[in-house]
Amino acid sequence: MPYEWQHDAEDRPRLHLWPHRSLTQRGFVAFFAITTTLIALPALAVLGSPVLWGVLPFFALTVTGTWYALRRNQRDTEIIEDLMLQGDAISLVRYGPRGRRQNWRANPHWVRVTLHRTGGPVPNYLTMKGEGREVEIGAFLSEDERIALYAELASALARLRQASMP
Repeated sequence: MPYEWQHDAEDRPRLHLWPHRSLTQRGFVAFFAITTTLIALPALAVLGSPVLWGVLPFFALTVTGTWYALRRNQRDTEIIEDLMLQGDAISLVRYGPRGRRQNWRANPHWVRVTLHRTGGPVPNYLTMKGEGREVEIGAFLSEDERIALYAELASALARLRQASMP
């Protein structure tokens, strides 16, 4: 799953989430090289004729568009979410594409984790509500992963509340 529970130096739980990335840098190079080669193959038939100059702009546009779309997709998946569970506070920091950062902090005793089976933008929409604000967590996870995360998150919050009780 594209998330893992970690513990800091003081043994506080931390949830680290990231989106699936099926195309590695090496895979990008291989895909782009193969795609460019396959697109260029028909140009061999018109090599040396004036028709090549008519086809060349479309070839260049296709290759440039493919490169741009793949790079844009990689930048858009540069999302990291970090959820810190402490005795007196729970905080969520979302590092979005192009350096965008969003913070949310609340008292864990008042935080409610909700799995919206229907009615959200996607099935099994996962949110946390506290301090008068509701935030989404794991938007990039699959439906089954959000269900599993809901159970783990609810359990972790229950343990945190219980540990901080006098």
